[in-house]
Amino acid sequence: MATDYSAYEFLKVEVKERVATLTINRPDRLNAVNTALHHELEQVWIDLAADTDVNAIVFTGAGRAFCAGGDVKGMAEGGFVDSTKKSKSAGRGPITASNGRRLVENILDVEQPIIGAINGDAIGLGATLALLCDITVVSEKARFADTHVKVGVVAGDGGAVIWPLLIGPHRAKEFLMRGHMINGAEAYRIGMVNYAVPQDQVMSRAMELAQELADGPTYAIRWSKLAVNKWLKEQANLIMDTGLAYEMMTFNTWHHKEAVRAFVEKRKPNFVKEPESK
Repeated sequence: MATDYSAYEFLKVEVKERVATLTINRPDRLNAVNTALHHELEQVWIDLAADTDVNAIVFTGAGRAFCAGGDVKGMAEGGFVDSTKKSKSAGRGPITASNGRRLVENILDVEQPIIGAINGDAIGLGATLALLCDITVVSEKARFADTHVKVGVVAGDGGAVIWPLLIGPHRAKEFLMRGHMINGAEAYRIGMVNYAVPQDQVMSRAMELAQELADGPTYAIRWSKLAVNKWLKEQANLIMDTGLAYEMMTFNTWHHKEAVRAFVEKRKPNFVKEPESK
């Protein structure tokens, strides 16, 4: 019997010819991650991994962005935005460090190959999700950035794990400390992604790769992936708890509060001098 994905609120899953297309479906907010979506992103990988009808996964975003990262407006309200209807994430509470770790672990545990069809900007957690895919096909004009530092927090949800593995520690530290963007064409040039193509070719190229893998020798493909993922898991185990702890600490700093306030007020944040208490 086919797996039922209809309970997901902000994710859409379609399965055809052994390929599942997983779409982050919050285009009105550039697929920014709120509480419900974060919980769904944790759970969906478990469901997809267990789905015997799925032999490859294409991961993309609805609309003009792949994922804009965390919902900063939700942060300004004191937490992420709540779910609007009964879904698999209902009643699971706020996002904590353990949720961030679980999301990365669940992605790395999926046996089926994951092809990222990065149709638009992948920012913050969105960049982590994109770069954790096994093969990445990106729009030449899509922008990548881990902008945690821009909102005064540490890149603890996986950025400190995957960026150094892909582009080396020195380049990674500069991107993580400055929060600067890199487009798909440049990301391809430095070996950060597998393919950079015109935006209108992203999905077709990703589907082509996914179908090839879905039709190939299942266990040789899956277990080759899992062997390499042992290395990624080792790095995640080494780094994530520390990164998440630092991230949780920075959520309580005045720098973070100032950054979020400035975002909402559409002005440049002032990190030099702590504002006086009102």
